[in-house]
Amino acid sequence: MAKKSSSASSSGLGCGLWRYLHPGYYLKRPQRLALVFVAFVSLTWLVWDRQTLTREHQVHVSRLYEQLRGLQNQLEDLKIDLKGSGVGITSIDKATKLNKRNIFQDDPLNIQRRQKVKDSMLHAWTSYEKYAWGHDELQPQTKNGIDSFGGLGATLVDSLDTLFIMGLDEQFKRAREWVANSLDFNKNYDASVFETTIRVLGGLLSTYDLSGDEVFLEKARDIADRLLPAWNTPSGIPYNRINLAYGNAHNPMWAGGNSILADSGTEQLEFIALSQRTKDPKYQEKVENVIKELYKTFPTDGLLPIYINPHTGTSAHSTITFGAMGDSFYEYLLKAWIQGNKTEPVKYYREMWETSMKGLQGLVRRTTPSSFAYLCEKTGNLLSDKMDELACFAPGMLALGFFGYDGGEAEKYLSLAEELAWTCYNFYQSTTTKLAGENYFFHTGKDMSVGTSWNILRPETVESLFYLWRFTGNKTYQEWGWNIFQAFEKNSRGEIGYVGLKDVNTGDKDNMMQSFFLAETLKYLYLLFSPPSLISLDEWVFNTEAHPLRIVMRHAHEESYILNEQLRFPDRFLGRKEGRSGYN
Repeated sequence: MAKKSSSASSSGLGCGLWRYLHPGYYLKRPQRLALVFVAFVSLTWLVWDRQTLTREHQVHVSRLYEQLRGLQNQLEDLKIDLKGSGVGITSIDKATKLNKRNIFQDDPLNIQRRQKVKDSMLHAWTSYEKYAWGHDELQPQTKNGIDSFGGLGATLVDSLDTLFIMGLDEQFKRAREWVANSLDFNKNYDASVFETTIRVLGGLLSTYDLSGDEVFLEKARDIADRLLPAWNTPSGIPYNRINLAYGNAHNPMWAGGNSILADSGTEQLEFIALSQRTKDPKYQEKVENVIKELYKTFPTDGLLPIYINPHTGTSAHSTITFGAMGDSFYEYLLKAWIQGNKTEPVKYYREMWETSMKGLQGLVRRTTPSSFAYLCEKTGNLLSDKMDELACFAPGMLALGFFGYDGGEAEKYLSLAEELAWTCYNFYQSTTTKLAGENYFFHTGKDMSVGTSWNILRPETVESLFYLWRFTGNKTYQEWGWNIFQAFEKNSRGEIGYVGLKDVNTGDKDNMMQSFFLAETLKYLYLLFSPPSLISLDEWVFNTEAHPLRIVMRHAHEESYILNEQLRFPDRFLGRKEGRSGYN
């Protein structure tokens, strides 16, 4: 009886509580309904107000940093103007010292997660070193190396700066010796100008900037000289493939004789950096001529089709996309402006980029019912509700560029970056393995569905999470990155290295450890859990393969290539790719 009485009492209590949740209760009691309504409105206003204040604070801080950078630029220009007059300027830049100070607490959780990522890098590298040393990429399932890029040691060169940044000194020393003694570019091989530039040239230049070791600069100059004849076209738009031994350049048959937008507009950072470090203008002249040629017919929406005729310099009828074959062209418009320290000689890069961002807004659509923002592709006047995972670099790009806008515009672009990042994160969360497919389609009332279902260890989403965390300080982006890292550990890590997946829902594995997994994915994850002072975005700009290059002042009279003290080498820090699926 006592047990029955207790049950009845609980049941009565449950019913009593339930009536307060029933709408009919409040309809009969209008005063209480009014109180509930006031409480709901007040709570909504409070949450909205807090979010608005946080966003305004982010924008304000970024603009203060921008103003500080402008004052520093003016000071440098004044120093140069007075250099020959016998007048010297000595100053202690207290603001810069404050800016460089690590104002973020390096909490124990970040330290733990950073170490886990470092352990993963060591696992990937040790596997490559044991089974594929000197080859371009490792095939973990068959325990052998493969020369996907003509035998240039792509994984080794691509990984150099990751090893350096993570403090893997012994591994870095062995890799350095291989570069010095065994890296040979005299190959009778038709190389991709784009892939060789971003992976090999970018990797060598970055490692030179980090270490100051001249061997990396010498090798960088060697490979750049072999690529340079690709720009010898009537328009200056480069052919996209070139024989490294004989210098014969051409475009791939499947492109119908055209050059690819991303392949032709994603060499600026590397070749400008090489000219700055060697004081030889020929590299910079070639790549900047491409942008000037495209500027002649630059559309009002700033969006270019992926095919360009190298003879006329004009666009051919083809798809407009922020995914494969279009992506990094837009990225480099912004980053060339940053690389030049946002000075007057590089202003036109920023202007072109802002024009393209207006066009990007015209490609934004939102799903139903969940309102995921995504970027359409466009052919002629037709929009396609498809988005590549490659396009997930865009949230990071928008975050990197938002501070160049005025307050209202800056807030709008940062908000769009955050929306797109949420979509990209859900590319991962929506599959069985929690790893993203290669592309997604969007359908009315059904949100998204995976299209091409493989995952080849791509970095674009974690890249954007890195930028958003750096600019907002929102730890949510660290949590998302950690979840993605754990999914890679669960599904892609093997006894030997890491592999991609043939299908993100079944989990079937491929047989390729892409070089960009070590160069980009693991590097961005490591930096996501590191203090912002490690590879500060005030001092470095990442190429599209995540190789950091030092920001160097650009001046109106650039023939002197003044580097001064700007390019200095630390003893040690505190610590898009086509890809190959391996089963085509």
